[in-house]
Amino acid sequence: MATASETRAAHSRNGAPTSADRVRAWAVLLALPITIAAAALGGGLFGGREIGSSAGGALSDAATPIAPDGPAFSIWSVIYFGLAAYAVWQVLPKQHADRRQRATGWLAIASLVLNAAWILAAQTDVLWLTEVIIVVLLAVLITIFVLLRRGRPDSWIEALVVDGTFGLYLGWVSVATAANTAAFLADLGVAPSPFEPWAIAVLAVVALVGVALALWSRGRVAPALAMTWGLSWIAVGRFTGEPESAPTGIAAIVAAALIAIATVVARLRDRRR
Repeated sequence: MATASETRAAHSRNGAPTSADRVRAWAVLLALPITIAAAALGGGLFGGREIGSSAGGALSDAATPIAPDGPAFSIWSVIYFGLAAYAVWQVLPKQHADRRQRATGWLAIASLVLNAAWILAAQTDVLWLTEVIIVVLLAVLITIFVLLRRGRPDSWIEALVVDGTFGLYLGWVSVATAANTAAFLADLGVAPSPFEPWAIAVLAVVALVGVALALWSRGRVAPALAMTWGLSWIAVGRFTGEPESAPTGIAAIVAAALIAIATVVARLRDRRR
């Protein structure tokens, strides 16, 4: 955490806010209701179908071996709450010229728009488009994460509402991308029974991504929390729901454990430094 003198120095380096800074900040705030409205539509409000029943059920929690069990998706409530806090925080005048916000603000807007676009694509049963959108969304969130890591937050509030929110967002979308890819492959004809080896391979990739994020970020907790949450619910779904698959469930548990261990190890090493 930065000291008071470091905080004052950081603000002096940011310079005076420009018109572009103000436009960016308000654009973030205005994009948020669009994303929230799309999420409500995807939840079955406004007469829309729930995501699980869209695309012929390809995105339901029982569609593929990599689909997280239903309760896993409650993490979106936390992410949306964090995004709302972030949108309000960054629109405050003293944040307009912040270097980290200048670097990531438009990417944050892109993430909100892509989030809404994914829901609309799912609602209209265009599964291939959901795959394209979520891969682009993942790339945007990785870029935000990298840019945020180049500078330290000036306060615990910034660490929570910016780094914490986008860390959770990135961690969950990493798991969701794997689940979406599995749904897309299943829609192309890869049935759940022969899909099991592929499911384990995809979970191995998720584990590698999670471990790499943990080591590179020196043990950032938020991405690891979201990824272990999603992987744990994949395991629950495979042991207690359909399609049942003990090997996939075990693979999900192993992946979650590896990410958690890597995060703890990286954090301990960072403290020693």
